[in-house]
Amino acid sequence: QVQLVESGGGLVQAGDSLRLSCAASGRTFSTYTMGWFRQAPGKEREFVAAITWSGSIYYVDSVKGRFTISRDNAKNTFYLQMNSLKPEDTAVYYCAVKPSWRGDCLKEYDYWGQGTQVTVSS
Repeated sequence: QVQLVESGGGLVQAGDSLRLSCAASGRTFSTYTMGWFRQAPGKEREFVAAITWSGSIYYVDSVKGRFTISRDNAKNTFYLQMNSLKPEDTAVYYCAVKPSWRGDCLKEYDYWGQGTQVTVSS
């Protein structure tokens, strides 16, 4: 079965960097869109970034210029490089995948990881 496992979260100070990884298993994901979402305490889960099978990339406005999403199809792994972190980036970060033909990178993902906590202190 499909399994997504996030890693790389932690506690950092404002201005620091973290790189999240999402290792996917259970099938080949080269034709899948891979996305990152986050959920802060008391808030709804929000879209952060996505990368399609063809390499098209999308970001929420609040992370543009600071976060970079990438993928390594050979390893079935994708990443979220987070630079210049801010306290408002504090959240549980989730990775998710869906077939790219389904379009709309912002929603309706099929499979989700368990989440990894990112805490940014001021």
